Amino acid sequence: MATDLPLLYVRVRPQEDAAAAEYRSFLTATRLKEVDLDHLDLVRNPLPDDVFDRYSGFLIGGSPFNITDPDSTKNESQRRLEADLERIAARAAEARTAALFTCYGIGVVTRMLGGTVSRAWPEDTGPVAMALTREGQSDPLLGGLATRFTALTAHKEGAAEAPPGAVLLATNEACPVQAYRSGDTLYATQFHPEPTTRDFTERMAIYRNDGYFEADAYDTIAGRVLAASVTEPARLLRTFARMFGPAAG
Repeated sequence: MATDLPLLYVRVRPQEDAAAAEYRSFLTATRLKEVDLDHLDLVRNPLPDDVFDRYSGFLIGGSPFNITDPDSTKNESQRRLEADLERIAARAAEARTAALFTCYGIGVVTRMLGGTVSRAWPEDTGPVAMALTREGQSDPLLGGLATRFTALTAHKEGAAEAPPGAVLLATNEACPVQAYRSGDTLYATQFHPEPTTRDFTERMAIYRNDGYFEADAYDTIAGRVLAASVTEPARLLRTFARMFGPAAG
């Protein structure tokens, strides 16, 4: 899928420092130049009308937002943001663009595709074991990864099964839906594919008091993160860039 158009990193974090660091993590993981990976602050700006003409694909970052929060507690910005993310997901599901949604974003996609997201499948902050399914082992995007690998997670909601029509690609016991594909160009991961272990501990510091882990346990958890090997998830992003970004040209 050769293209001269750049990819777009879509920021859905309200925190400026966390979002800026996440963008740098995506740049490093994809090995793209800034000119080839643009960025959009979707928290403060709506999705432009011409966005699908300007970019070959989309990388959706994580967020402290939760799909399962009652609508009455969501502000106007979050509701608009979720609607815009669904526009991207719907377009990718129709193979009219390519998109990879991560962490919070997988909840948006699962809901849009008719699946169920609940608070029954959270995961602790830190390194977690992942396993590719048989379909994941032959998938164009994930198929080059090790059959079993370690990734970084921190989330309060998840899904027990992939949404209707989606193909489950990666799983584990704590949260059965770790990655899936819908159609050929819409992907979603529950885990974070972009951060290095150092990046992740710096993000942990920003969200230290947000309920993902006990604040007093930061040093212990950060040590466990830094000791982990998380080489495989970044390979997924490099493959995405080769398949759908300017690197494919």
